[in-house]
Amino acid sequence: MAHRVLIIEDEKQLARTLRGYLEQAGFEVLVAYDGRTGYFMARQEKPDLIILDLMLPEMDGLDVCRALRRDPDPTVADVPIIMLTARVEETDRVLGLELGADDYVTKPFSPRELVARVRALMRRLQPVGTGRTQRTALLRAGDLTLDPVRREVRVQEQLVDLTPTEYEILYLLMSHPGRPFTRSEILDRVQGLAFEGYERSVDVHIKNLRRKLGDDPRHPRYIQTVYGVGYKFIGEVTSDR
Repeated sequence: MAHRVLIIEDEKQLARTLRGYLEQAGFEVLVAYDGRTGYFMARQEKPDLIILDLMLPEMDGLDVCRALRRDPDPTVADVPIIMLTARVEETDRVLGLELGADDYVTKPFSPRELVARVRALMRRLQPVGTGRTQRTALLRAGDLTLDPVRREVRVQEQLVDLTPTEYEILYLLMSHPGRPFTRSEILDRVQGLAFEGYERSVDVHIKNLRRKLGDDPRHPRYIQTVYGVGYKFIGEVTSDR
């Protein structure tokens, strides 16, 4: 079954171009031309991924992203989101990531680059055992538990709501405790590709992860900053193999 992508973009020519590229790549594509319509389509159609423009009529992209991440339906709240932005200010990109976007692409961009990013995110949606390695072992570090079968993370038995990118970063770090990863390595391992200028997005995802896990960066229990390099997991990890 083809994965379904929802494009929320008010530039109709761009939306049509993206639709053509994605359909040629084998995706089923839905399109909305304003934020409010896009939000309701996301709730009704439950796409596998959303391409979301930042500047939209009726309801802007940040408000759509915020509303989706707060939705009580997990199939809506956990949908991967790629944000499109024509703004060059880093604060706008960071805000989108802090609100729960998994990735961002700055206009103008190559449609082929966007398709590559969509494919990279979609690879995370594969059922356990269909990727290069079969993920079945439960990972534990203190009161933190990661279940790769259910794709669930718990702290003190309480479920932690992570975006797909946050989950994949945590899985990568927990799978290699003590090993430092550069930002570029994290992007390449997690998203399947790394683009120059996007490495700092890792910092935002790590910040979100720490907040959700209750991990103080000044006195970390799980994720430690390796200055001049990147990040590593410092807790002792056990696995049920």
